[in-house]
Amino acid sequence: MGALLSRIRQTSRSSAAGLCRALLGLMFLSTGVMKFAVPSLRNAFSGQLTEAGLPFHSLNMWLVPLVEVVIGGMLIVGLFGRLASFVAIVMMIVATYVHLVVDNPELFPLQPTAPIIPLVTILLCSYVLWAGSGSWSIDQRRQESDAT
Repeated sequence: MGALLSRIRQTSRSSAAGLCRALLGLMFLSTGVMKFAVPSLRNAFSGQLTEAGLPFHSLNMWLVPLVEVVIGGMLIVGLFGRLASFVAIVMMIVATYVHLVVDNPELFPLQPTAPIIPLVTILLCSYVLWAGSGSWSIDQRRQESDAT
């Protein structure tokens, strides 16, 4: 298990990966917080879940924003960036599905109805999944301290 965790935390010294990871983290943290704090966005999210026919509506109303906040925090500091990116990719696959099946533009108040944002996010998360957390990350500091 320790070897698996070490592999997940392994990272390049890439500034591009570090910047990409941090920006993704800010995006996930802010969207999660907004789903909790902004009633109109919470209502739009509820409508998306309902119109897409996703199960466990009440659970998802709390779990998805919570996971977004946690993933956002992990990405911002670069802690298990690959794991956070993988979870984010899974969430964005579901978000892509929602964008494709929900045909009500009022349910997407801050984004286009086409799945542009989820698809770009999948692409950026795939880069972090491949490169690791990159520069300025806890994962990089841990890797460097283990090497000495």
